[in-house]
Amino acid sequence: MRSGEVLALLGENGAGKSTCVKLLAGVYLPTGGHVEVDGKPVVFHSPHDAQAAGISVMHQHPGLFPDLSVAENIYLGHMPRDRFGGIDNAAMLAGARRVLATVGLDVPAETRLGMLRTSEQQLVEIARALSLDARVLIMDEPTAALSQREVERLFTVVADLRLHGVAMMFVGHRMDEIFRIADRIAVLRDGRLIGVKPKAELGRAAAIGMMVGREVTDLYPQRSHATGALVLEARGLSHAGGFSNIDLKLHAGEVLGLGGLVGSGRTEIARVLFGIDQPDAGEILIDGEAVRFASARDAMDARIAYVSEDRMGQSLVMDFSILDNAVLPVLDKAARSGFYGTNRAINLVSDWLKRMKLRFSGYAQPVKELSGGNQQKVVLAKWLRTEPRVLILDEPTQGIDVGTKAEVHAMVADLAAQGMAIILISSEMPELIGMCDRIIVLREGHRTAEFARGEATQEKVLEAATKAGESADAAQATGEEKRKGPLDILKRREFGLLAAMLAVAIPVTIINPRMVSAANLTAVSMDAALLVVAALAQMLVLITRNIDLSIAAVIGLSAYMAASMVQAYPGLDIGIGLITACAVGGVAGLINGLVVTRGKIPAIVVTLASMSIFRGFNSIWAAGDQISADEVTQAWLDMTGLKIAGVPLIVVIAIVILCLGYVLLYRTAIGRELFAAGSNPDGARLIGIPVDRRILLAFGMAGLLGGLCGALWASRYATIDARVALGFELTVIASAVVGGVAIRGGSGTLLGIILGALTLLVIKNGLTLVRVDPLWLQGVYGLVILVAIGIDTFIVRRAEQARQARAR
Repeated sequence: MRSGEVLALLGENGAGKSTCVKLLAGVYLPTGGHVEVDGKPVVFHSPHDAQAAGISVMHQHPGLFPDLSVAENIYLGHMPRDRFGGIDNAAMLAGARRVLATVGLDVPAETRLGMLRTSEQQLVEIARALSLDARVLIMDEPTAALSQREVERLFTVVADLRLHGVAMMFVGHRMDEIFRIADRIAVLRDGRLIGVKPKAELGRAAAIGMMVGREVTDLYPQRSHATGALVLEARGLSHAGGFSNIDLKLHAGEVLGLGGLVGSGRTEIARVLFGIDQPDAGEILIDGEAVRFASARDAMDARIAYVSEDRMGQSLVMDFSILDNAVLPVLDKAARSGFYGTNRAINLVSDWLKRMKLRFSGYAQPVKELSGGNQQKVVLAKWLRTEPRVLILDEPTQGIDVGTKAEVHAMVADLAAQGMAIILISSEMPELIGMCDRIIVLREGHRTAEFARGEATQEKVLEAATKAGESADAAQATGEEKRKGPLDILKRREFGLLAAMLAVAIPVTIINPRMVSAANLTAVSMDAALLVVAALAQMLVLITRNIDLSIAAVIGLSAYMAASMVQAYPGLDIGIGLITACAVGGVAGLINGLVVTRGKIPAIVVTLASMSIFRGFNSIWAAGDQISADEVTQAWLDMTGLKIAGVPLIVVIAIVILCLGYVLLYRTAIGRELFAAGSNPDGARLIGIPVDRRILLAFGMAGLLGGLCGALWASRYATIDARVALGFELTVIASAVVGGVAIRGGSGTLLGIILGALTLLVIKNGLTLVRVDPLWLQGVYGLVILVAIGIDTFIVRRAEQARQARAR
């Protein structure tokens, strides 16, 4: 790659392009050869090393974090620092606004990334790469999810970077883009470099021949067969926020195209036709008879198949094998009498996988190990095995190479010739014009034009799809209002916790005024201090997409060990007690973290085992003995009860810890990386975040806080035995979950865990004061957890609906 030049890298899916990119980005280490920068050999041990050498990468699957803000996504891994070493938010926001303006994305830098549509997230990835001010910019499939307008903006940015002497690599499949932007073209085939030539010396046909090792003469096959009877019809079909009053007819043997900009309603129509979403008005007819699809299963029973545009999110289970993915829609046929048979499954799908010319090592190979094009072949084989009458293809050739694209086009033509009715949704105008018998064009959910085969041109379709950017302007004008939705929901959630506390406190106070007595409020505040510290420990682990079931056992072990040391060394009481408890808790947390990160064992398994181990060790150490209040010093007992300005010291300690937690989580780069590690672990690794070290840090800090909580517990409750905090883990997890810390990782707030802890304690205190049997408490806590997770699911669903609404 040369200064001020764009080198295009071509190759079929699986040729090695993304592997090559990751070698240059420091994600992989080469097993042979080396990389040179300015003529000198270098070794990149991590993406950070590559970034330090001035190399910036836009990866094919963006390493973005939906739970963090746009600005944080742009600067994560190289956040600007203030003079105290914390995050300089002002500089970060200013820098983010600058690069967002450069790529033409008009959204507030504070917006949560998950609220943006796919194409906007791709622009954020581009902005992230530009924020590094790199000497070398590598773009791996940067235009796959972009509209034509956004592609033009990217090419303007590339032209500017060329003038500033930036060396660039452009990896792509769209030949129009390649020959427009490249200066030289390099071709890979089967992991080998076939050749590098100036664009002027390499025609499209020659480039494609180098890629596939054969001549591809017809990207869009000739089709001359007549269409058959009417198979599917939509009359006045509408779906709120997506599209309205859509009429369309689809005949046997016909390829019907749906054109329009991203967000024009194309995918929303497909989802309704396949029964995923329900229409608000209109009707769907099959063979002239009205039908209603309550679910996708109903549509499948009507022999309709849908290949989603979101290959990784909706079409494949990435951790499943090729066979398990391919057989999913016909699983009942592979499981006679309810018993699944691998050989039966292979017999069901092997022919279609062979017809797709799938390149794979075996049926058991995880589908995530395949290239994008081969993953798409698995998706197509999966649905074609259902033998559909109607096949809906949403961006079927997005992100696949020219050779595979030609194979898909040939397959579509062959299926249509056999009488299958096909709906083709594509953002590539040549594909729509070259493959479709008719094209229906949409804009902002409305049908604007229809063209028969031979009538459509790129100019006509584009004119019908947009009027000088009205669609984009409308989306931007309403985007701010739509982005407010999930934030309002979050506020309502916290308001709901306050309302729940009042709903318990008010009637209990009427029945028993002791609820608001000074003595009771002091006792509740001291209990809350302990619970909040433990809940913060749990939050640190949960945000990294893990869980710590051993937290109560760590508290119990630390409490007994601390009390034992105070008993043995009364002259050192407070110092020896705190040091012992924190050391025990820190070691226990690090053991958990090491087994999770080094052993690659799920945290729920590790901490379930360690919970029993720590409890068992504590029981052996205690040997049935109990340390009572008269066996430790008075100073130790007074440590938590001492009041400062009328506030118990234990509450002051909890407040200090929460303040430190706030600084760590929200004002330091490490804290934001903890959230990123849980939001998108693979993406975090791509940009150089040491995910395993961050998880280890989270467990270590959680153990340390658990140990401190154990010391405070031993001081507050005085009498300590091996059963300390038994069952307390349920309350701790409930406090975090009720407070909004997501089990899925990447999301949570300190205010949430405080309110969650207070809610549970108010419930417990209220039930006790009205003399409800304490045995009911566990059941109530379990119910509260279910309600909280239900609310969390609702919030995620509403946020996704808001994002989809904005995309429309």
